[in-house]
Amino acid sequence: FPGLADVSISQDIPVEGEITVPVGSHSPDEDYSTLDEPVKDTIMRDLKAVGKKFVHVMYPRKSSALLRDWDLWGPLVLCVSLALMLQGGSADSKDDGGPQFAEVFVIIWFGAVVITLNSKLLGGTISFFQSLCVLGYCVMPLTVGMLVCRLVLLAGAGTVSFIIRLIVVGAMFAWSTLASTAFLADSQPPNRKALVVYPIFLFYFVISWMILTFTPQ
Repeated sequence: FPGLADVSISQDIPVEGEITVPVGSHSPDEDYSTLDEPVKDTIMRDLKAVGKKFVHVMYPRKSSALLRDWDLWGPLVLCVSLALMLQGGSADSKDDGGPQFAEVFVIIWFGAVVITLNSKLLGGTISFFQSLCVLGYCVMPLTVGMLVCRLVLLAGAGTVSFIIRLIVVGAMFAWSTLASTAFLADSQPPNRKALVVYPIFLFYFVISWMILTFTPQ
């Protein structure tokens, strides 16, 4: 542009604004990275986190403990354990060997995914994996109930055995349902909570039915 070459900028013009980068003191925790810690410490920290979630399920109450630091290690262990205990028995069928490992595994995870999608479509405020974490950890009472039923069946499969298993499975079913709804209650709109609780009820009812009708070959 003609004429701009003759314009000179005075060196005395002050520069406004903060141009320095503040340097603060760094604490040791800010420079600490989990990549630098030993593998043993990482495993122990994860095991403690999983154990704390199990404790929260054992004493269900309205809490965000399962939602803050979600993981799928606990649900995976519970699902595999339950599927292994249900495998190879006669579950309401005389023609085959009962539910196989893959069937139980798919039923649990597919059901949890369907409930999570239903919760999100109804306006739930938690993430997809947070819901899977809660539903998976709340299978723990039913897994304990399955273990008790296997021990009861060692003494026989008569009427008394069925009544004991019915009481145990019914109590564990109520425990799982109440625990999951206690964690997920605050994440749903007040006028849609019933629409979220009903699929959860069916989900744990199906698992409870597989446990109750299980008899070893």
